[in-house]
Amino acid sequence: MLGRSVVNALQHKEDLGWAEINHPYHPFRGQRFKILKTRKVAGEDTIILQGSYRGTFAVPREWTNQADPSSYAQLDIRAPILCFRRLLTLTELIEQIGKEDLDK
Repeated sequence: MLGRSVVNALQHKEDLGWAEINHPYHPFRGQRFKILKTRKVAGEDTIILQGSYRGTFAVPREWTNQADPSSYAQLDIRAPILCFRRLLTLTELIEQIGKEDLDK
């Protein structure tokens, strides 16, 4: 194996920083968590966060301060309170909470 480098140990991971959850209906809204990793789930950017008492959990990147700027913010107008995407997100969150309650 001359000329080839073999790495057996895990390499030091870069610090990905912190994310604050800013989704209006998330129970951890306003709280900051350490970002452990990022990945795509069903084509959506997802952030894996270090929780306090429940271990790790994942949230869509758009639910955090890591999201791309809103097109409304660029136009300096207020986003609508209700829109299809927000209602769909709320439905998904309610379903997730319901599943967690059944698991208890």
